[in-house]
Amino acid sequence: MKVMIRLFCVESLKKILLLMATAVLLVSCAERKSATDYSPFVQREGTCFMLKGQEYRFVGTNFWYGAILGSEGQGGDRQRLCRELDRLHELGIDNLRILVGSDGQRGIATKVEPTLQVAPGVYNDTILAGLDYLLQQMGARDMKAVLYLNNSWEWSGGYGFYLEQAGQGKQPRPETDGYPAFMQAMSRYADCDSAHQLFYDYVRFIIKRTNQYTRVPYTDDPAIMAWQIGNEPRAFSEEAKEPFAQWLSEASALIRSLDRNHLISIGSEGIWGCENDSALYARISSDPNIDYLTAHIWPYNWSWARQDSLAEDVDQACRLSGQYLSQHTAIANRLQKPLVVEEFGYPRDGFVFNPASPTTARDSYYDYIFSMAMADALVKGCNFWGWGGEARPRHQQWMVGDDYTGDPAQEAQGLNSVFDCDSTTLSVIKKYNAKE
Repeated sequence: MKVMIRLFCVESLKKILLLMATAVLLVSCAERKSATDYSPFVQREGTCFMLKGQEYRFVGTNFWYGAILGSEGQGGDRQRLCRELDRLHELGIDNLRILVGSDGQRGIATKVEPTLQVAPGVYNDTILAGLDYLLQQMGARDMKAVLYLNNSWEWSGGYGFYLEQAGQGKQPRPETDGYPAFMQAMSRYADCDSAHQLFYDYVRFIIKRTNQYTRVPYTDDPAIMAWQIGNEPRAFSEEAKEPFAQWLSEASALIRSLDRNHLISIGSEGIWGCENDSALYARISSDPNIDYLTAHIWPYNWSWARQDSLAEDVDQACRLSGQYLSQHTAIANRLQKPLVVEEFGYPRDGFVFNPASPTTARDSYYDYIFSMAMADALVKGCNFWGWGGEARPRHQQWMVGDDYTGDPAQEAQGLNSVFDCDSTTLSVIKKYNAKE
């Protein structure tokens, strides 16, 4: 009995200490309201995001295709873009995570197109205008963009594009060569200086751009919250960890030298994207040029939920997601930086892709992630993956001419998209945005 009482007291003390730490963080953010200036840029003050003298927390989404939709060329639809932004605004969503542009040749079935960077230094002006228009329209609605500049995965070119252009030969693709061969090849990126230099040229070109519609340099545009080095940058091998960390440090230093107004983040999945090495994740996140930590959570992709048991496995998915997030909040607390859960998703019931199908398990999972994030003083934002809006998939595999959904070209269309007809999911999103 004494042992049970002692255990109870220890657990109670742990809870009390956690509540006290949370209260300190919340008070700290409140105090900064009067200490920070009223800048129109999102700024970091310790573990807080601040905007115009107020703490900034958000429930947002991934909208990777925004720049393409904003163009007047292939794939462009400015009327739809404005309708989507209005829908998101009505839901209380003011933070969008967006791909700057795709790289490389066109006509590859599992890659986003049209592409922005056709070859090193050769740019599609139509997509650049689309990005300009997107930022103009977001600014008019007081929305904030997180813009990622690279991708470790094949669906927008990224690592593979730069390796090929740096003379490393044709790179394997998962759909033809399998993911093991692809990831082994991509591990060479971390130590390929010539590939890095091509990427840095791209970074300079984008960040130094002036919006043709607003005439505001990107570096002075409050519609941009943050530059992100890439989408889920990985080392992809044990041997690549050290050069990987060095590359991220070099890239963030370059971005900081070009832009002092905006935040910088990595775009990492977290520990999962660091070869399950928490020390590596802490190291790359501790870089002085990195303003906040990121984590992505994918229960189905990580085998926490089975395709044929999505409803039955949602409790397990929630439990493991909670444990995973706790590892990251502990590191964020140690580094005294905010954390954003910037990607998470869950398939539709029955692993069906039709927008008319129910989303009961997904709704439960979203509710758990939002509630957990809002209860943690270190988590300052969530971006679900991803916004499909009024799109309706025509094929399971995306084809040129199809609507852009939240699922990139390598994913089954409708797998993780939230459509404007998903009333129950939208209710969950709106509920938590109302609490912000």
